[in-house]
Amino acid sequence: MSEHRRKPPQPQGGGRAAARRGQSGSSSGRRAAPRGATGSPSGSYGPEGEERPHGSRAEARRAAQRGGGSRRRAAEPGRAGRRAGRAVPPGKKRMIDYPRYDKDGWRRWVPSWRLVSGLCIAFFGGVVAAAGLAYAMVSIPVEDDSATAQNNVYYWADGSRMVATGGERNRQSVNLAQIPKEMQYAIISQENKTFYTDSGIDPKGIARAVFNMAKGGDTQGGSTITQQYVKNAMLNDQSQTISRKVKEIFVSIKVGSKVSKDDILQGYLNSAYYGRGAYGIQAASQAYFNVDAVDLDAGQAAFLSAMLKGATYYDPAGAQSIDPAATPEANRKRAASQMQDTLDKMVEYGHLGQEERAKFTELPKVENPRSNSQLGGQTGYLVDLAKASVIKSGKVTQKQLERGGYSIHTTFEKKKVDKLKAAVENVYKEKIDPEKRPETDTHVQFGGASVNPETGAIEAIYGGQDATKHFTNNADVTGAQVGSTFKPFVLAAAMKWGVRDPDLGEQQAQDERTVVSPKSRYSGKNDLKIKEYDGTIWENEKGEQWRQENDGQADAPAGAPPDYMIDLREAMRESVNSAFVQLGMDVGLDKVAEAATDAGLLEDSLAGSGYPSFSIGVSDPSAIRMAGSYATFAESGKQREPFSVTKVTDKDGTVYSHKVETKQAFTAKVADNVTNVLKTVVDKGTGTNAQLPGREVAGKTGTTDGNKSAWFVGYTPQLSTAISMFRYPDDETMKDRKFLEMFGTGGEKKIHGASFPSTIWHDYMAEALKGTKAEKFPKPEPIGEVLNDAPSPSPTPSPSETEEETTPSPSSSPSESEPTPSTPPSPSNTCGVFEWNCDEENGGNDSTGNENGGPGGNSPSPSSSPSETGGEDDGGGGQDGGGLFAGRNG
Repeated sequence: MSEHRRKPPQPQGGGRAAARRGQSGSSSGRRAAPRGATGSPSGSYGPEGEERPHGSRAEARRAAQRGGGSRRRAAEPGRAGRRAGRAVPPGKKRMIDYPRYDKDGWRRWVPSWRLVSGLCIAFFGGVVAAAGLAYAMVSIPVEDDSATAQNNVYYWADGSRMVATGGERNRQSVNLAQIPKEMQYAIISQENKTFYTDSGIDPKGIARAVFNMAKGGDTQGGSTITQQYVKNAMLNDQSQTISRKVKEIFVSIKVGSKVSKDDILQGYLNSAYYGRGAYGIQAASQAYFNVDAVDLDAGQAAFLSAMLKGATYYDPAGAQSIDPAATPEANRKRAASQMQDTLDKMVEYGHLGQEERAKFTELPKVENPRSNSQLGGQTGYLVDLAKASVIKSGKVTQKQLERGGYSIHTTFEKKKVDKLKAAVENVYKEKIDPEKRPETDTHVQFGGASVNPETGAIEAIYGGQDATKHFTNNADVTGAQVGSTFKPFVLAAAMKWGVRDPDLGEQQAQDERTVVSPKSRYSGKNDLKIKEYDGTIWENEKGEQWRQENDGQADAPAGAPPDYMIDLREAMRESVNSAFVQLGMDVGLDKVAEAATDAGLLEDSLAGSGYPSFSIGVSDPSAIRMAGSYATFAESGKQREPFSVTKVTDKDGTVYSHKVETKQAFTAKVADNVTNVLKTVVDKGTGTNAQLPGREVAGKTGTTDGNKSAWFVGYTPQLSTAISMFRYPDDETMKDRKFLEMFGTGGEKKIHGASFPSTIWHDYMAEALKGTKAEKFPKPEPIGEVLNDAPSPSPTPSPSETEEETTPSPSSSPSESEPTPSTPPSPSNTCGVFEWNCDEENGGNDSTGNENGGPGGNSPSPSSSPSETGGEDDGGGGQDGGGLFAGRNG
């Protein structure tokens, strides 16, 4: 038998049954216990020592499993660590007991309360730590430039608002003290009732906003006043994103803890947008009610708080161009409802009494929306002039002014500005017709300015037809020569310093002078050969002599003998060029220039001071400066700089305040005598068209070479006004633009200062002075010596000669070279007030001579023609009749 099939040795005794029992009991491989090892006398036998009957191996296994006399089997390989799904206890304790070792089945995956609590504490602790770190790291941003960018507000002389412009935004910041409590509480009641007690944020509102964002909606409704201030003024970010909202929250908390509530409220009210292009409460008050913020009542305040909800849907004017649903009717209804709701909340929160609240049951009256362009007409010129004045003061730089935020109080009087504009437009409408007379009436322009003699305040200007179309301010700069309106400065110089003595040396002649009386006589001869003060003939650098022509190439007075001498009063009255050109040479052109600048002209506006024609107006000062310099005469020699701004303020107070400074340019005796002479020009001379019934008026006409400009400058004791007229192409793209002649303009043969300019002056001054007391000029004291006095009488006595005291007859003037005639003929052909053809009959060609040896012209020849040498407009003894306007030419 094979070894593998060999049976194991049978134990001694017991037989096969014992052998089976032993094998069953040691199935694990261990040897069976010897018989009797159990301690039983009979071992595994029954009580009788008999063997237990076991039918099979299966029974033996079952018996073994039941523990019948044998040991438990060892665990089978691969089954260790498992018993009914329960984990074996870990070798060492875990930090996080998950999955749980002491639970069976699904319970192992349910975290314990200890684990949940620990995680929650850790999470919230981390959040708090992160928030604390973020709070510590965040800083309060400075207000963004765009949030503080403002407009400048310009005010009329009476304090009413002219326009808000000139800055980056229509905003004018104001202090909280300038904002009524009703406005403050209206905003708080409607926007954030816990403003004064919260930390700067509203957790419930934030949660609501986050929930809305999660749903895809907007975040409105979650912001406090502090948050809105931060968003508007510091972050300058209106995006609806979580990152922006988170940043806003942290900054708001910081601002809420570090910045006072009043400062936050002030910043919010000044940075919020109220519609109509208005940023800030001051601009909004003006845009909707045309009042300052400080004057708002509770109803207006509640209305403006509604605008913060979105002016598109609340502005009573409507915004259908943005949304067809924003009709005026619908918007009014929404605005009224929101306004009433705000008022009710103000009462509920104790900010408004019920009795006061009952006054505001309807929408307040709202102004019509303003045009985006507020600088049309004269406003743009006024603003430009005031802006230049502010910058010139040195108190506000141009860059600062461009940032805005200034209140600029001007000297301009709205009534006078309107009246001056109307006077110009009436003449333009009635007389200037470019379609009918394209060759003569195109490019016609006017300029004008009024100055108060007592202060120097510029009360009105006319800068052109429209500041948005014509960009040069004709009141401030034109380049138009002033002609004979310059002659009063020659007379003032002669009465202030006097003429030089030809018998003295040059230096001694400068020091020892003879003061001139208005009765002094000079030659009025046409084509007069001009001399130096020492009697030598004046020659230019080319050796050419100067011969001065009068208007119309006529001697003055008309029909007088060639050697006739005319007194300075009459020469001024009839605007005789030759007399004043020679007077200027005798005084010295440097002294004439000094007198002009002393009176108020700017030195850089003077031209041709090296030529005899300087005395008859080849310079081109502005209308403002001409009005200001004549105001010096009106004020008995007291000169005050023309100014247009009285004060400038910002939210912190006054930045600049103008101080009127006075200097005595001329003695009262000199100035009053100039005025007295100019008064005769209006009474009976070339300026009769400017007469104002019941008022004393002094003035002077002026027309220039080639009839390229015409002026009238005149004054009463209360107001000095200059009017200019010229033709100059308005197209800045044109090359070599130049002044054009005005022969035939307005249907007139020639334009004089006595025509359109004096008409405008008269019409304007009559309205500007309406309601004011008529005042008289001071009576002048006698002054100077009568030079070149002659025994022969004048053809026509000077109108005011009888008013002045006679003075001793002086020695002859240095310019006197020929004896005076005995008895000149009477000027019976002098133009009358209504003589229409006088200009044609007696000649009306006036000129200044600037084209003949003066700046901008050729050197004169010894026998130059009127167009070459030209003198003043109204020279020639005043023989021009002035055409339709009935004055003598000027």
